[in-house]
Amino acid sequence: MSEKVTLSRREALGVLAGTTGALALGAEGAQAQNAPEKAKLKGRLKQSVCKWCYGNMSLDDLCRNAAEMGILSVELLGPGEWETVKKHGLTCAVANGPSGIGDGWNRPADHDRLVKESERLLPLVKEAGLPNMIVFSGNRRGMSDAEGLENCAKGLKRIMPLAEQLGVTVVMELLNSKRDHRDYQCDRTPWGVELVKRVGSDRFRLLYDIYHMQIMEGDVIATIQENIAFIAHFHTGGVPGRAEIDETQELNYPRIAQAIVDAGFKGYFAHEFIPRRNPMASLRQAVALCDV
Repeated sequence: MSEKVTLSRREALGVLAGTTGALALGAEGAQAQNAPEKAKLKGRLKQSVCKWCYGNMSLDDLCRNAAEMGILSVELLGPGEWETVKKHGLTCAVANGPSGIGDGWNRPADHDRLVKESERLLPLVKEAGLPNMIVFSGNRRGMSDAEGLENCAKGLKRIMPLAEQLGVTVVMELLNSKRDHRDYQCDRTPWGVELVKRVGSDRFRLLYDIYHMQIMEGDVIATIQENIAFIAHFHTGGVPGRAEIDETQELNYPRIAQAIVDAGFKGYFAHEFIPRRNPMASLRQAVALCDV
């Protein structure tokens, strides 16, 4: 269920990424795929990559390339894909969760369904040795933020005992509601932090998406520094447009990565941009930029 839902979540962007990948994987891409030695990184950030950004590239090919670059994880995958990742000596830092973006934990009518699916998935995540499972607030549809907080906390508390028992962290993603996910409720850091406090478990934290929060809030580095205790995972993406995270966009990712390292962060830092140039060359560049 969660695999299908997650794909539909990013269907339009995935088509774009597939087209880009098909056009761009020329001689340079082939060379990157056949790199003879694994890159030697400082490794102060555990870097990951999101599979959906690479369209029609097979998971096996992406894992092989990622491993050669020194990336440690390929993420946002379902149970049927985890063995492929492991075959390449990688992990899946964030497993697919019980729902897509629009229909999440802010609707009590959905709680029984989400709890049941979470109770199915969490033991599988644990058995596979994966650290995190993703969840979403859902869209507002006229619901106040106060009611959404109350509803999300009530539902998530039902799965926390199992997550705590298994040692799996449930992460809710912060997404922008301005451009990409209009009406999504968990769209600001203070709202997400308050939810973490209300759930009151060491196994519930935020997935801070730098791309989304730059669009919604800006002030990225100070926000991260002030709220690092509430964050278990990061995503990248160039602003504007969610393309490469280099000098073509407005964020200084080496400086952001350094601030995250300096804050003592020990989780994973995942690339979730849609390459507009050679996909593997762009990913390799991103890894080097963030290897601070």
